Amino acid sequence: MKSDHPVQIAPSMMCADLWRLPEILSELESIPVDLLHFDLMDAHYVPNIPMGLGVIESIRPHTELPFDVHLMVENNDFFIDKLARLGVQQVSVHVESATHLDRTLTLIRDAGIKAGLALNPATPLFWLDYVLEHLDFVLVMTVNPGFAGQKLVPAAMRKIAGCRDYLAERGVAIPIQVDGNVSFQHIPAMVAAGARSLVCGTSSLFHPDGSLAENAARTRASIGEGLALRPLVLQRPQREVT
Repeated sequence: MKSDHPVQIAPSMMCADLWRLPEILSELESIPVDLLHFDLMDAHYVPNIPMGLGVIESIRPHTELPFDVHLMVENNDFFIDKLARLGVQQVSVHVESATHLDRTLTLIRDAGIKAGLALNPATPLFWLDYVLEHLDFVLVMTVNPGFAGQKLVPAAMRKIAGCRDYLAERGVAIPIQVDGNVSFQHIPAMVAAGARSLVCGTSSLFHPDGSLAENAARTRASIGEGLALRPLVLQRPQREVT
């Protein structure tokens, strides 16, 4: 399923009510959203396990939406092999969790899966330098990984814009995905800074004050505000890096 939206909406499935999962999947398909985002954790790289491989495996036969898996684990290669067999479309790994990053990204792509590199709030952009050829997208974390409902880190917007400029300067046209407090309030600035895929949780798509359809419409409206601002942001003089 190919998305025609300029900015993707990727529901964070760890924020969904698993008791109502079949109903939620049906609603997400009808909205429609662009892909489903799964946070796969092992309680080692991050101290949490919201859902495991079994949940992803049980959902896969029941929707044609693309699966986007964010690995927050110590043994990436083990999970990549399992995810390839389940039929996921893209996988992101963290710099800090990959012993041999080049090999891990190659393993993802060799499995026919899009590869992404996840950057924690304090992870420098220079980690992208020698793996750009292996990347299909970059995931910029705007909170520290592991838990939903966190506050946006202070440097979040600067990090997104910095990644946008970094890629543009090198002529690399891959999308930036953003994950962490992707709220109605923050979405316009995130999109204006360069985000092209938004991982949406309890502060937007799964906001308790609205239905999924209402929240999706509000999310698209916030994206529209950001797209309108984007030309203004791109025209601003960029600070020279010395």
